[in-house]
Amino acid sequence: MNITSSLWHGAGRRIHLQEVGTRDGLQAECVFVPTEDKIALVNALSATGLSKIEVTSFTSPTAIPALRDAEVVLREIERRHGVVYSALVPNLRGAERAIEARADEFNLVMSASETHNLANLRMTREQSFAALAQVVQLARAQQVSVNISLSCAFGCPMEGDVSEPTVLAWAQRFVDLGVHGLTLCDTTGMAYPGQVALLTHAARQRWPGTELTLHFHNTRGMGLANVLAGIDAGADRFDASLGGIGGCPYAPGATGNVCTEEVVHALQLMDYDTGVDLERLIAASRRLPGLIGHDTPSQITKAGRRLDLHPVPADFETIRTRALARDTDTVPSP
Repeated sequence: MNITSSLWHGAGRRIHLQEVGTRDGLQAECVFVPTEDKIALVNALSATGLSKIEVTSFTSPTAIPALRDAEVVLREIERRHGVVYSALVPNLRGAERAIEARADEFNLVMSASETHNLANLRMTREQSFAALAQVVQLARAQQVSVNISLSCAFGCPMEGDVSEPTVLAWAQRFVDLGVHGLTLCDTTGMAYPGQVALLTHAARQRWPGTELTLHFHNTRGMGLANVLAGIDAGADRFDASLGGIGGCPYAPGATGNVCTEEVVHALQLMDYDTGVDLERLIAASRRLPGLIGHDTPSQITKAGRRLDLHPVPADFETIRTRALARDTDTVPSP
């Protein structure tokens, strides 16, 4: 079989991996990870070569107590040249806090689904847009980059499919405000490759000058397949979560984001350039169970990389000797 598709051989094409586990992942955990451990984890991730790290969220500490130390964490991390340190910002007050903590980028979130937006944010989509437009205005005045993440861009667990025109129309309104980046989010793991390819192609065609990111969850086991479909359609930026942690409270059974180390491992085998040191990334992921108190979905931390070989059995020489002796016993006499 002659496989010639460029999808299966990246030929060094650059794919940017953006870590969201320290926000999207940790906010879903029941335990509070100590502030110094969060800082150490972000520092370890910074050393891996990731393009962007969504460090924390400036949502109300009452709403998300797991990230109540947002200011301290963002101020005290060791910043590396070339790494963008982003933070989720829900409103003007959150934006002011993020500015004081020196966020490089605001990540604003609303849903393409009216039902999900009401359930998750307690606002209609129009109300969310009006509030976030004020944040964009403040960010531009302070020269802070803004990315808009559209949740449920590939489907809503309460409404079902969200039409492509609906997703693109909401995205257009933010592009018109001057945001530099757009993330299409598969918040509840409903995306599938054909759908991903169509929406990605449409977004790339419509806004070639806007930084496009795809954000997938692995709820139905299609996370990596969706990443590959996105790459084939022209995407080169993907959110991923260390250890595959995360979730969504409005989608029963929802799992975390695509696992950062699994995506890096797969793309490197396909000769894509992620710029990420996989060994350091795996080491960072292996910290997680001790921090959050349970195992993670990551298969790479369990099984290792494809060519991480294992020692032969302790009695291997005895096995080989006996096998060779059997060969000798069966050789016919001359």
